[in-house]
Amino acid sequence: MLNLDFLSIELLGNSVKNYLWFVGAILVGLAFKKLISKYLSHLLFKLVKNRDSEIGVEKFDNLLTKPISFCVMLIIIYFGSSHIQFPEQWGLVDDSELGLRMFINRSFYLVFVCSVIWIVLKMIDFIGLILRKKAELTENKMDDQLIPFIIEIGKILVYIFGLFIIMGSIFNVNIAALATGLGIGGIALAMASKESLENLLGSFTIFFDQPFTVGDVVTVGSVTGTVEKVGFRSTRIRTFDKSLVTVPNKKMIDAELDNLGLRPVRRVKFNIGLTYETTAEQIKEIVKEIQEMVNLHEKTNQDGKVRFQEFGTSSLDIMVMYFVNSPRWEDLINVKEDVNYKIMEIVKKHKSDFAFPSSTVYLQKNK
Repeated sequence: MLNLDFLSIELLGNSVKNYLWFVGAILVGLAFKKLISKYLSHLLFKLVKNRDSEIGVEKFDNLLTKPISFCVMLIIIYFGSSHIQFPEQWGLVDDSELGLRMFINRSFYLVFVCSVIWIVLKMIDFIGLILRKKAELTENKMDDQLIPFIIEIGKILVYIFGLFIIMGSIFNVNIAALATGLGIGGIALAMASKESLENLLGSFTIFFDQPFTVGDVVTVGSVTGTVEKVGFRSTRIRTFDKSLVTVPNKKMIDAELDNLGLRPVRRVKFNIGLTYETTAEQIKEIVKEIQEMVNLHEKTNQDGKVRFQEFGTSSLDIMVMYFVNSPRWEDLINVKEDVNYKIMEIVKKHKSDFAFPSSTVYLQKNK
């Protein structure tokens, strides 16, 4: 018969049996935490799932499995450690007084609360994915801009609520007194963070006044690009060379902003210089054909103008101006390329050529 008397042997105030409970709990947690966390993840998914959403449980698991696993492991460690007591000979004070017990207990509670906050934040991310997917199916760009803003507000509220829980339940801070103190110190805080408040107010101005929406091509100061996101403090603009520029919201509403996406047309204006060997009749024919080509182009309107403008220092200058019937950057550069090729063909057709900067030096011999 198996002798289990050794389980009663005490080491540092705890029996071998208690140590085995503790180690066994940790081993069980390590072995089954993935399975348990996946099961709990599926339960949470049923609470937040949307029947019309294309985002399935796999994406939810990718977001929630890790924080749930961490939280489950903390719970298992808690129940396993409940069988372990500190040795009496250590003379530790109760956890209500400052000492090792208080430090360990409150540190554990702090980590546990942080793990719960982590889970809530990931759930907000998943809800954000669902809302963004729905926003992509609508033509209105306002919801594309508003959803990231709402998600940020939700996360900030979770952080604030979590901070109050930590300060109240773990550090025994009087939340009512703290709120009163914040009210009194609010003015000083507002003055200290004046620029941040201006950017926050700027974000609300952008949402209500709507000078632009996500996806618009805008020019602010020296920055031109596509608006990708409007946040609490700043707006992110993707330039045409693919760099991401962060512009404070205060500047977005204070500076002159050109919303290129609201233009019904895009204007193109430039000069072409012909050599001085070109005759007046050639210029007339070139101007006439370029004008007809611009008018008949499928992507331009009838407001284009082509005129012989001036006698340059080394060329006969013809002004070419036309309007592309699209606000899109891609359409603009494609039409410009097509028109430029056709201008080259017209100039060559009439046996003229493009001038380049040159100068003529006359030398006079002294007799």
